[in-house]
Amino acid sequence: MSDTHSDAPLLRTPLYDLHVSLGAKMVPFAGYEMPVQYPTGILKEHIHTRTQAGLFDVSHMGQVFLHGPDAAAALETLVPVDIIDLPQGMQRYAIFTNEAGGVMDDLMVANFGDRLFVVVNAACKEQDFAHMQKHLSGRCRVEVLADRALLALQGPAAGAVMARLAPETAKMVFMNTATVTLAGAECYISRSGYTGEDGFEISVPADKADALARELLGQPEVAPIGLGARDSLRLEAGLCLYGHDLDQNTTPVESSLLWALSKVRRADGARPGGFPGADVILGQIAGGVSRKRVGLRPNARVPVREGAEIVDGQGRKVGIVTSGGFGPTLEAPVAMGYVETALAKPGTHLSAIVRGKPVPVEVASTPFVPQRYHRG
Repeated sequence: MSDTHSDAPLLRTPLYDLHVSLGAKMVPFAGYEMPVQYPTGILKEHIHTRTQAGLFDVSHMGQVFLHGPDAAAALETLVPVDIIDLPQGMQRYAIFTNEAGGVMDDLMVANFGDRLFVVVNAACKEQDFAHMQKHLSGRCRVEVLADRALLALQGPAAGAVMARLAPETAKMVFMNTATVTLAGAECYISRSGYTGEDGFEISVPADKADALARELLGQPEVAPIGLGARDSLRLEAGLCLYGHDLDQNTTPVESSLLWALSKVRRADGARPGGFPGADVILGQIAGGVSRKRVGLRPNARVPVREGAEIVDGQGRKVGIVTSGGFGPTLEAPVAMGYVETALAKPGTHLSAIVRGKPVPVEVASTPFVPQRYHRG
């Protein structure tokens, strides 16, 4: 996820008219006009998603098919992740790295058998499409799916809602994928999402997106949710936002994403390295890093926001906040940021500088709110 944008005219998703009819406040985001909130407001939308089910429009994200028997091996040349052994019907989190080991983007890769399905962040998608065309098109066919929308149904009631519309989804567990018919359209779905809750992400033909969204919103548990609550939900879940917690100058090791770097691609694995920046990243796994991404719990009611400096007891700058805000589930502020590795242990007491004054913060484990993915 990211929200950098240019001066180009704003694009609209296939659900733009629906958002407006529902009273959404529309804002520029990643080059699109997107709903930041609906009349009930961010707080209620956040709580609704945590307790029932929320519907998010994420059609601004990029969708790609990689076709051909060599697609998995080809994609492995761009990510530090095991794609070759990704089982059919499963999805995996992956990272595009650059030659310096920095994160170009984070993405999801699903194995649909005869092809791979890749979903990339909105603000990075043109760069990512070009990156894949340049490096993969000699080994597999790169098909950009410009005529599809993407919806996310998130929350503890999401499973019951989906089973009502497509009964075969009831047997799916976290990171399973499938092709199902919804609102009369062929949809590619995964049991995953960006809130820490159970849920589904649904790729639907653009011309059927409005009908499917209305069918989902017609279910008693489902309410429309904007980007404001999406941000507070993912922050409570300890999930990174590209362009904030992840960027070209930060490696996956510094980002505390070691869990995402497949063992088979590490120095002692069966297929070590072979991705951009491998020497840097494998060197950091072995030798450590000078800074790490951590969770932060402000010990005050004051939200600590992106860009705030983090200082130690002597007032020395030791890090920076990359995401921060109020956590409605916790009824308290939460944040993430980077600090010197020596200070990254949960329980470490530091301060964030807010409007020139130090606010006490404590390094904390993430997620702040326990993840409730449906693992069966």
